[in-house]
Amino acid sequence: MRIGVNALYLIPGGVGGTEIYLRSLLEAMHSLGSGHEIVVFTNRETGSLGPRSVELPVRAANRPARILYEQFNLPFHLRRERIDVLLNPGFTAPLLASLPQVTVFHDLQHKRHPEYFRWFDLPFWRFFLWASAHRSQRLIAVSQATRDDLLRFYSVPAQKIDVVLHGVEQAFFDMPATREPGGYLLCASTTHPHKNHDRLLAAFARLRAERPDARMVLTGVRGFAAGRVTDLIEDLNLRDAVDLKGWVPREELYDLFRHAGGFIYPSLFEGFGMPVIEALAAGLPVACSDIEPLRGITAGTALLFDPENEDALLDALRALLDGRAPAGGRERAAHFTWPRAAAQTIAALESAVAAYRR
Repeated sequence: MRIGVNALYLIPGGVGGTEIYLRSLLEAMHSLGSGHEIVVFTNRETGSLGPRSVELPVRAANRPARILYEQFNLPFHLRRERIDVLLNPGFTAPLLASLPQVTVFHDLQHKRHPEYFRWFDLPFWRFFLWASAHRSQRLIAVSQATRDDLLRFYSVPAQKIDVVLHGVEQAFFDMPATREPGGYLLCASTTHPHKNHDRLLAAFARLRAERPDARMVLTGVRGFAAGRVTDLIEDLNLRDAVDLKGWVPREELYDLFRHAGGFIYPSLFEGFGMPVIEALAAGLPVACSDIEPLRGITAGTALLFDPENEDALLDALRALLDGRAPAGGRERAAHFTWPRAAAQTIAALESAVAAYRR
């Protein structure tokens, strides 16, 4: 079977966790030895993604051009490459392609929290995600919470959805042997409004009044709230206490995890929450929002707090510094592996082909 992978959406360093998801999943799929050939269709920004990549003449940074190319040009390349089934790991599918498809939904934030989207982006999200959900033979939800949202908002048959949880890179599991915890707390998160950096910084400013030596490092793609976050660091007089790094190369991120004293994740909404599992695997004390799916994936191994309550967030920061976070994170993180995610994804693709032929 020739499996096509639609990676046209990928902008290196520009799409956050979905980039790590795709790169890790592809590596695991190639390593499985399933007997299937994998052909990855990439854009001009991304370059090669594995032994069989087809670079197409479109740039993902120009979203309208990418969408048009995906819808009207990609089907031609799928036929030319004799693709049997297509995996769409970035929410959208080419609606005119005449082959079985599996589309990955990382979340349905545009339905749950449309207020976090720019008004001119919402029509795209509403139409193409709905159409992709109904056009695809199978859907992959990255958490039970996302599966529940697919059922709630799109009314697709429950048996059409596979829940395939993210994995964790081995590099994080290897960290405890070389960890040298430093004096800073780490938050790895795109600076979008729902990531709740405003409240985190306000709580951290109060913490600094009690503990002047407290420090924090923020990493992640510059999102819609990046300017606001930068201004708040200045307004709260945190420029010497908060290091806003933005997106960093993977090796640098590993070093930041290796030397962090604890991990804080105050998001108001998540589809999965990959950085939380990475922090658990690395052996860090973790405090995160008491929301699904974070509550489910941490399963009692993280300190949970109400992300809308600044006092609760402040208490969580104190607990991390005082060593009062739960234990058992590494054992919990071991349940999340990329080989298992790859095997389940391959199974979904095989099921899509069987459903298409019936």
